[in-house]
Amino acid sequence: MAKISPASQSTTNGGPSATKQPSASSGFVALSLLLRADPKNMPDPKEGAPCHLCTARCCKYFALPIDTPETLEDYDQIRWYLMHEGVAVWMEEGTWYIEIRTVCKHLQPDNSCGIYETRPQICRDYGTVKEGPCEFFTEDLKYDLYFESDTDLEAWLSKAQDHEVERKERRKARRKKRLTALH
Repeated sequence: MAKISPASQSTTNGGPSATKQPSASSGFVALSLLLRADPKNMPDPKEGAPCHLCTARCCKYFALPIDTPETLEDYDQIRWYLMHEGVAVWMEEGTWYIEIRTVCKHLQPDNSCGIYETRPQICRDYGTVKEGPCEFFTEDLKYDLYFESDTDLEAWLSKAQDHEVERKERRKARRKKRLTALH
């Protein structure tokens, strides 16, 4: 099977673009951007997640790490994920994730939690100082790679493969040049 090396994901020398943000169609605008105009209204991230001010983005999806794709078959599996509604795949700091956009059953119409006092530990830990600030404090969602559709992935993969072919051709030409110089 063909293998896509990490070098094919490079953002230099004409490689595929790596920094991508969720599109406006994802419907997410960080509340911090709306409050930023008046800094005195902005809560302190060190005090934890300001759930009472939030639009509950963290209650409208979940993301799980997935195996780093290495072969065309692995990428085809990711392509299949992306053929489904409400799915995104992204990579951040070398770890790949699948994001499933689905609303928590306990989210209330006012974006409050219907089981706040008995919510799962993962919800309690989210946005704590230990875990890092929640999306409320996120001005821009940037990932190393971000795909919302199978066509996004196919376009990136095509560029990555082209870049890999070019890299191999340059390496082959350098070897040939060195061999010619030795003889």
